Amino acid sequence: MARAPLLQLSDISLTFGGNPVFDNLGLVVQPGDRVALVGRNGSGKSTLMKVMATLVEPDMGERIVPPGKSVGYMEQEPTMDGFATLGDFAASELDPSEAYRVEMVAEGLKLRPEADVATASGGERRRAALAKLLAEEPDLMLLDEPTNHLDIQAIAWLEAQLSSTRAAFVLISHDRAFLTALTKATLWIDRGQVRRQEAGFASFEAWREKTWAEEDEARHKLDRKIKAEARWAVEGISARRKRNQGRVRALAELRAERASQIRRQGTAAMELESSGKSGKLVLEVRDISKRYDEKVILNTLSLRVQRGDRVAFVGPNGVGKTTVLNMLIGKTEPDAGTVKLGTNLDIAVFDQTRAQLDPEATLWESLTGDKAMRISGSADQVMVRGTPRNVVGYLKDFLFSEAQVRAPVRSLSGGEKARLLLARIMAQPSNLLVLDEPTNDLDIETLDLLQDLLGEYDGTVLLVSHDRDFIDRVATTTIAMEGGGNAVVYAGGWSDYRAQRKQDAPEENNNKSRGKAAKLTQKEAAQAGLSFTEQHRLKALPDEIMRVEAEIAKLEVYLSDPDLFTTAPVKFQKATDALVERHDVLGTLEEEWMALEEKAAAAG
Repeated sequence: MARAPLLQLSDISLTFGGNPVFDNLGLVVQPGDRVALVGRNGSGKSTLMKVMATLVEPDMGERIVPPGKSVGYMEQEPTMDGFATLGDFAASELDPSEAYRVEMVAEGLKLRPEADVATASGGERRRAALAKLLAEEPDLMLLDEPTNHLDIQAIAWLEAQLSSTRAAFVLISHDRAFLTALTKATLWIDRGQVRRQEAGFASFEAWREKTWAEEDEARHKLDRKIKAEARWAVEGISARRKRNQGRVRALAELRAERASQIRRQGTAAMELESSGKSGKLVLEVRDISKRYDEKVILNTLSLRVQRGDRVAFVGPNGVGKTTVLNMLIGKTEPDAGTVKLGTNLDIAVFDQTRAQLDPEATLWESLTGDKAMRISGSADQVMVRGTPRNVVGYLKDFLFSEAQVRAPVRSLSGGEKARLLLARIMAQPSNLLVLDEPTNDLDIETLDLLQDLLGEYDGTVLLVSHDRDFIDRVATTTIAMEGGGNAVVYAGGWSDYRAQRKQDAPEENNNKSRGKAAKLTQKEAAQAGLSFTEQHRLKALPDEIMRVEAEIAKLEVYLSDPDLFTTAPVKFQKATDALVERHDVLGTLEEEWMALEEKAAAAG
């Protein structure tokens, strides 16, 4: 017996500003679906998801969700008016007996539920919106770029959560590894049309290229037919005017069909050239260290970067990756140690905060206002790697329309801001690129092009990214910042780092085996029989146990109401089930802690 769909869209039409976004669109999401929603920036992915979530009302069509089924949407810019803390917002739709779910997911997402809404950053707000969705456990989850503002550890946690969920989900992401690991079907938006393939993202590119090849062949055949009919019309229409009006009309219809075909959006015409060779040694650091008050950013690091190296920095948010980058290029002084920059360096920096972009300036002003790009006496040209270029033409290379050129930067999407910043960076002469999270918000096609450009770039790259696939494709060296000031150098990309770390972990303490200059405390030395991950787990378990004990105490207080069973039997049952589940979790955590303690004691 066929299952009823969780969500059905029928004959959806939507127009913004006279241009149709969708026309007669239909799609179905079934129970258990794990769907990648892909398409170019601006193709309508987020708009479609908002239609699915009833946040955007279509001009025509119908949205059907069966009774008793729920659809949840992760808001990009959640409204938190009336909530004191992020935790209050995340738990706002939950029964009090279920509020513990927020704390469970908050830990994995590195969200502080007690954080004040008024001072929370945009990234914290988005993590709160994601925590809210996961805690509510709807039948269908709509996830629009959930990995933005998550570090690699939180991305891995979220990937594990979605892998084990029973809920269906539709997922927009630029993270190839995330999409490949999780999805089993693909929705592709292309020029207002939505196609579906019953295969995950891993098969998407082959499917796309095959579709486009078939489309090009069909267009070529149509063009040949039009030419043949047009030749007949010129040569024979005067002799057969009455008999062949139908054929003339058919020719007009063929031309109308050809005119109605929408051209595919081209790939950004980005170019990246080095300004000339730097010295063979780009930079050398010896025994540098850094701390801010009690927080240790870097215990010690020694590193030589040669011309042509691609060095990636990975690690949790807040661990200090950007600070280390700034020390390497001389923007921040280390507390100790030396930094030596090589000769003939032209440094270009991509700033993850987009601080180089004035939100009130237009795209035009963002280029012409840059001293490095300005041409004296010219209002419509900029200097691009030493060559004058028309402002509009150069912005079109980065897929901006002429109508956007005079628009303010604040009107751009995240992906468009990233492309504008790349336009500025790539116009500068450079032979050392410093890219701090350049992959955020870029669509997959632009990521592919950026990867290819970096591969061909005759210069050196320092890179921070949480995109595992991008690091694998670009990096020749990976520096893992693992917390506590530890920074370890590995050959290769993300997968190489993980393989080497896994291989080394069982053998001996990571600090000793990799020659880290960081000093172990006596307690850590006593735990030398534990792997690096086990050490951190042993340190974290007491806090986890205390948190679960606090949740149990709250549930017990809630259940102590003698009238609860009579007045609210459903809530009573939910709270009782939650209490049993929390006790099970507590038992598991305590067993894990005891096992690690015994292992550490045996090693000592």
